[in-house]
Amino acid sequence: MKILIIEPFFTGSHKKWALEYQKFSRHEISILSLPGRFWKWRMHGGAITLSKEYNKIKNKPDLILTTDMLNLPVFQSLVKKTCPIAIYFHENQFTYPWSKTDLDSILQRDKNYAFINYSSVLCADHIFFNSTFHLNSFINGLDQYLNELPDFNEFQNITQIKNKSSVLFLGLNLNKFDQYYILKKNNRPPLILWNHRWEYDKNPESFFKILTNLSKKGVAFKLVILGQQFRTVHPSFIAAKSKLDKHIIHFGYTKSFKNYSQWLWASDLLPITSFQDFFGISIVEATYCKTLPLVPRRLSYPELFQEKKYPNIFYDSDEELEIKLGNFIKNNSKESYNKYNFNMKKYDWLNMVSIYDNKMEEIKSL
Repeated sequence: MKILIIEPFFTGSHKKWALEYQKFSRHEISILSLPGRFWKWRMHGGAITLSKEYNKIKNKPDLILTTDMLNLPVFQSLVKKTCPIAIYFHENQFTYPWSKTDLDSILQRDKNYAFINYSSVLCADHIFFNSTFHLNSFINGLDQYLNELPDFNEFQNITQIKNKSSVLFLGLNLNKFDQYYILKKNNRPPLILWNHRWEYDKNPESFFKILTNLSKKGVAFKLVILGQQFRTVHPSFIAAKSKLDKHIIHFGYTKSFKNYSQWLWASDLLPITSFQDFFGISIVEATYCKTLPLVPRRLSYPELFQEKKYPNIFYDSDEELEIKLGNFIKNNSKESYNKYNFNMKKYDWLNMVSIYDNKMEEIKSL
């Protein structure tokens, strides 16, 4: 079976997902992409360039698998449809939190991008979401969006969209961490980890505020800050480097996967404060490396970490997280990761790829 992945924003987790599925699949997969920059322009106009490139392909695929960054109606208007098209949602423009500094957010123009998502799922033969939380938040966001329209709301489209939607968790190449395995040594003081992007949606303000408060109370801990940085560094990182200097043993992005892996294996605690996670790649990676997560009772986390089975790792407010994190730090030797069975290995491509391949075959037969 020939599958063509179309990715207008070929960078980061989007790029990794496409390349790794291509690597592990039993199907013949090719990738048609554009560089991962200017995301708004990619959503508006990327389909024009991609359709031109698609029309040059002589041996057309049996299935097209694209992502939420493609303006599918524009793409379909410029190509002759010869196979089913599925769309995979890494994120969506209904419920993704926009930065307050983004001009489009200030001017309330962000609804244009939500409409691209909406019109694209109407055109798609099938829609995949990377978590149940994501599917539900998309449907709820779409319902709210349609309610805001002046007339001809077409609410019946929600049922149509739900009927052709399903959950397909991200596949991750977790096995590659195994070669850098380090036995946990119950660090005293324990090592706290940040391994996410340095952006507002990961809520670094709350993360560093809580750690600063604990530091002022004399709580002993070490801190490693990893994650992708951008040209404009979020101010809370700059402040934290000064305020938490005595705790920090590494601060900044590491290009070496070996070093990244070793820090994950070495760390003890992973407090999460994010506003947005439709799945949570960095969290799954760290948890796979036996770092204990402390997560808010929202987003995808109750789904990933079995809220009913392990309620003590969940919190409802920053104040509760501060208390729980302080207790975990003080009792680190007693709170062994081995008490928990999160089974992150189920997201490894070796387990996920057959699920993906079977799903693609089902869609081909539609």
